Amino acid sequence: MAHDRDPARCALVTIDLQNDFLHPEGAYGRAGQGSEAIAALPDRVAPLRDALRAKGGVYVSAQFTLVPRPDGTPLIAEHLQQLRPFLTKGDFCPGAFGHQLVDTLAPADYTVEKVAYSAFYQTRLEFILRKLGIDTILIAGIVTNGGVASTLRDAHLRDIDTVLLTDGCAAFRPEVHDATLLSLASLGSQMTCAEATAWLEES
Repeated sequence: MAHDRDPARCALVTIDLQNDFLHPEGAYGRAGQGSEAIAALPDRVAPLRDALRAKGGVYVSAQFTLVPRPDGTPLIAEHLQQLRPFLTKGDFCPGAFGHQLVDTLAPADYTVEKVAYSAFYQTRLEFILRKLGIDTILIAGIVTNGGVASTLRDAHLRDIDTVLLTDGCAAFRPEVHDATLLSLASLGSQMTCAEATAWLEES
């Protein structure tokens, strides 16, 4: 990481580290869609979050959201319904247990509901970052080839510097994770969580 970055102008942005994805009683857990690589992320990211806050930076949690109809059934994209047919009433619903950030990382300084892959698409994330004077985001979460990649690319388009935390994100298949890291390498810095934490502690 470049030493001219100001930690107080950095934000950790995690993508979709929610109970419905990670908790055994969440939507994916109930459907047997868990992943050891994904489950390991919160404990790896938490020390970095703490180090960043100690230097004046902030933590933003971007959380996947299925907007409920009046009867409680979710408004859901057709491709997602086909890909994840187990998603049903109450899953990823704002205010519900499944929608919440996992306990290891809660609470975030700011929370952004998102309805698509990118944390920038139709959300208030850019507003928050601009108001706080944030010019660099450290990105973690799931999945590397989905929400993480889309958010990083959208940050790049907005001239926001990025640091992709290579072991702070994961995919359901390790080869997909590795290929995505390679494809994103030209768009910004990449570091492990431990490397980023060490930089912050030395700043």
